[in-house]
Amino acid sequence: MNESSRFYSSDEVAWCPGCGNHALLAILKQALEELDKNPHEVLICSGIGQAAKTPHYVNVNGFNGLHGRAIPPAFGAKVANKDLTVIINSGDGDSYGEGGNHLIHNMRRNLDITHFVHDNMIYGLTKGQASPTTRPGHTTGIQTEGVVLNPLNPLALAITMGATFVARGFVGEKEQLVELMKQAITHKGYALLDIFQPCVIFNKINTFQWYKEHTFKLPESYDPTDRATALQMAFEWDDGIPLGVLFKEDRTTYTESIEVLREGPPLVDRKLKPDRVIPFLDNFK
Repeated sequence: MNESSRFYSSDEVAWCPGCGNHALLAILKQALEELDKNPHEVLICSGIGQAAKTPHYVNVNGFNGLHGRAIPPAFGAKVANKDLTVIINSGDGDSYGEGGNHLIHNMRRNLDITHFVHDNMIYGLTKGQASPTTRPGHTTGIQTEGVVLNPLNPLALAITMGATFVARGFVGEKEQLVELMKQAITHKGYALLDIFQPCVIFNKINTFQWYKEHTFKLPESYDPTDRATALQMAFEWDDGIPLGVLFKEDRTTYTESIEVLREGPPLVDRKLKPDRVIPFLDNFK
C-alpha cells in the first residue's frame, strides 16, 4: 500500500519476511479503500500475537488488548457507537484458543462487528506451539510426538453458534479475499472470516503452496443461505477446502434488539444526565 493511502501507517512492520500477514494487511487496506471508509470511521481491535499487531499498521482507530480479549473492547465500542465500523484482527490462537468463550457468546448476540482471523494453524509469536487449528500429527517443539487433539472447526462452530456471516479466504487469492472482506465489513451482524495465511518460520507443512494445492473456490451456483449445506461444507477438508461465503443470513443484531440502543443517536453522542440515577441511589438510604 503506497504512502498516499489514507490508511498508510509509518510504523515499522515487525513481521517476518514472507509472512502471510504482509499480504493480508495490504488486502485489508485495499478493502477499506474500495469501501470508501475514512480512518475515523473505523476501529480495529486485537488481542496478543503476530496477527494482533495489525492495529499498529493501519491508520485507523486501534485497540491492542490482552490475549484472547479482542472481542470485549470491540463489543463495548460498537454498543457505545453503533455507527462505528468495528473490525477484529487477531490470530487463530488468540481468537479460537484464549478468546473462545468471548467468540461463542458474541456470535449468539449477533453483534454487528467483523472478525478477521489470521489462521496459520500455529502460534507464531510464542515460537511455534500447536494452536487450536493445528492438524493432528503436526510436530512442534512442544508437541514433539505430534499433535493428538482433533482441531477446532471454526466455520462449523460459527454456523452452529449463530454467526450470520461465515466465510473463509486465502491470502494467495487476493481478488477473492478483497471481496470477502468487503462483504464481511458491510454485513449487518457478526461476520467471521477465517483467513489462511502461511507462517514461514514455524509451520513448514501448511505453506503457501500447500494452501494453493488444497483449496478451491465455491462455485457461483452455491447457495450460502442453506444452513445444512453450509455445515456440510464446513467439514470439507481432505478432498479440498472451500473458499468463499459458506453461510449468511439476515437476523436482528444485538443493538437492534435493545430499544435504548436502537432508538436515537449513538450512546457516545447523547448528553449525560447523572441526575437520573438519584432515585436509584435514594433506595439505598
